[in-house]
Amino acid sequence: MIEVRQARYFLAVAETLHFGRAAEQLAMSQPPLSQAILQLERQLDARLFDRSGRKVTLTETGRAFAAECRKLLAAAQHAQEVATQTEAGLVGILRIGVVTSALSEPLLGTIAAFRHARPRVDLQITEVDTASAQEALLRHEIDIAVVRPSTPVRGLRIQPWRHDQFVIALPADHPLAADAPSPVDLARFADEPWVWLRREASPDYHDQLMATCRRAGFSPDVRHLANSILTQLAMATCGLGVTLVPNVTVRQIHPPTPYRPLTDGADIVELSLVTRDGTQEPLVEQFLRIASARAQMG
Repeated sequence: MIEVRQARYFLAVAETLHFGRAAEQLAMSQPPLSQAILQLERQLDARLFDRSGRKVTLTETGRAFAAECRKLLAAAQHAQEVATQTEAGLVGILRIGVVTSALSEPLLGTIAAFRHARPRVDLQITEVDTASAQEALLRHEIDIAVVRPSTPVRGLRIQPWRHDQFVIALPADHPLAADAPSPVDLARFADEPWVWLRREASPDYHDQLMATCRRAGFSPDVRHLANSILTQLAMATCGLGVTLVPNVTVRQIHPPTPYRPLTDGADIVELSLVTRDGTQEPLVEQFLRIASARAQMG
């Protein structure tokens, strides 16, 4: 197999047709260059130069070989540039797993800012739930997960990112739907039918919902089950029941779902940025920096 070094030596002679000038270009003495070319010809079992008389000319084989050597050097240069740019975080692929309800601010602004800063990076977004995202990270199928809080998993790093409060989403024909969105007590919905999130979709988030209701003094009468927060909202809008959702999720729906804030606003829901522990991947670190800056902007 021809080495890049051999191709560079050969092209220097092929383009100057002079061993002495080629050696000067390569910053080496002429004898080692001549030996390298002879070794290359023996390796190829072909004559690349016609050395008759005082002139050096390319043979037909030498001309054909020169064209391929130029391709080899161009490919080697391109490979070096790709490696350098990837290490600097200028090119590459960044795979992000996102829970559906996170597709609002500050994630949308973060993605836009990242794409502006790194236009040559291929962003790949996949909808996930929290549990599957953690598994995908450990299997190196994604690089970052934007998910709800979860129990710490060995090998993963969790960075809290966005904080929000629960609100009560209402059917369009609910008696409170027409009122101004002033705070209400959660306990007043104790006897109503509820739309609920399946626990397997996000166990920790599900348990946070349940704990919020129990602190209000009741266990919800669950009539309908959803696989995502957006489905919860859709079911509530259809009139199937009330449901607890993050404030930001209600505000991103158009037309907006009727909702009321809660008098006890202490129950915080949160989005986290999860990556593999100890990662030094440039694209991941750059995305995290931009995400932190966007969160601080509100």
